[in-house]
Amino acid sequence: MRSRTLLWWGLGTLVASALLGAAIVFGYTEPPGFDRWWNEAIVQHRADWMLTGALVLDHIGGGWVAILVVPLLVIIALLLARRWRGAVFAAAAFLASAALVQLLKNLFGRARPEDMIVTSDFGSFPSGHTANAATIALVLCLLFPRVWVALVGAAWIVAMAVSRTLLSVHWATDTLGGALVGASAVLLIAAVMLPWARTTSKRIPRSIG
Repeated sequence: MRSRTLLWWGLGTLVASALLGAAIVFGYTEPPGFDRWWNEAIVQHRADWMLTGALVLDHIGGGWVAILVVPLLVIIALLLARRWRGAVFAAAAFLASAALVQLLKNLFGRARPEDMIVTSDFGSFPSGHTANAATIALVLCLLFPRVWVALVGAAWIVAMAVSRTLLSVHWATDTLGGALVGASAVLLIAAVMLPWARTTSKRIPRSIG
């Protein structure tokens, strides 16, 4: 994919997430009907095993685990695979994603659902957990463009998004915004770094004799 295409897709997804947040926060005095319907429906149908899985994803996808441990594991794995340029690309994408999430959270300051099961930080839009999931998925998909990588990444994003509404810590539109923000961060960094990040260093053979 060309750098210009990545740039436009990155800008497009970022603008889409910002417009979504603005429409929700400034256009409605209460959560939109879809958000209310989804949260009510998922609360009625959630089971104990769903909550258990959602709590595991809450721990993996947020806090110091998501900010430090998961990115470091991805970076270390890339370094072990001798993809140090890919590791630099991943680190830049993680930083950009976290920065954009905090920027939009503080810009919109959307209130979270009142029936939260777990404690969460300030700002409901966008979902940081879902943004982290989208960042990881897209970084790996761009570095390793395989169908199975894309499918696993998509499943990871959906699972994280659903888990946030299962725990009633986010509205459904928060998770959509998070996915857009995470994708935009990776695409914008990829527009600058991807060709370089995909290049593997060639070993210089040792001379004989």
